Amino acid sequence: MPITDLPRIDHADSQQFFLMAGPCAIEGEEMAMRIAEKVKSFTDKLSIPYIFKGSFKKANRSRLDSFTGIGDEKALQVLEKVGKTFEIPTVTDIHSTADAEMAAQSVDVLQIPAFLVRQTDLVVAAAKTNKFVNLKKGQFMSPESMQFVVQKVKENGNDNVWITDRGTQFGYQDLIVDFRGIPMMKKYAPTILDVTHSLQQPNQKSGVTGGRPENIETIARAGIVTGVDGLFLETHFDPSNSKSDGANMLDLQHLKGLLVRLARLKSFVNENF
Repeated sequence: MPITDLPRIDHADSQQFFLMAGPCAIEGEEMAMRIAEKVKSFTDKLSIPYIFKGSFKKANRSRLDSFTGIGDEKALQVLEKVGKTFEIPTVTDIHSTADAEMAAQSVDVLQIPAFLVRQTDLVVAAAKTNKFVNLKKGQFMSPESMQFVVQKVKENGNDNVWITDRGTQFGYQDLIVDFRGIPMMKKYAPTILDVTHSLQQPNQKSGVTGGRPENIETIARAGIVTGVDGLFLETHFDPSNSKSDGANMLDLQHLKGLLVRLARLKSFVNENF
């Protein structure tokens, strides 16, 4: 999909939040197509702009034996096919400067992971592709500090930049969302709330990240009321058997109802605030 067709969420006339959603990682073509088709059917009915999310590789895993991907080229081909088949934009994470140009050939949005968002070379490489750049706020960073990361993108001639909040580290094994940061970051760039990663419980003794998916709707509702431009969430038709981040993913069967309720809430907020 051409870059000009991505949601212009910085426009004042935007009436609905937009959604970045999909599996944590591309596990294969069939699963990616299945999820994309289902989510698009929901978002089309609700007039919610949709961007399909899927990591073409997982470079930041807790354990050496964790799933990292099906192969870079193969996964990027899947993302490209999803975009073309359903005529939707796509987003994937990048972890190195070499990833930026490679992934830019297949997707519309390059996402900088939270752990890497202070890596200047990586941010600049993403900016120079002229793709949209989604900056995940580091769990260790203040909302105010994200203005400098945004500047790195804009000062390289790319104004297509977003910020995504995914919670702040709370002790060693939990995350919290400080909703005071949403209006602050909106001063620098359109701001998205990563609902599912905000509910992770990292650094478990097993080496497998935990999560609290039962709180997904609570966090999403709070984000809508606080004024986020978009929501990010990971979803899968079988979270317990997904190969990455299953503990905090939303079961796909619950997504439609959630989006209906959130769209109604967004309309209420638009009409009354």
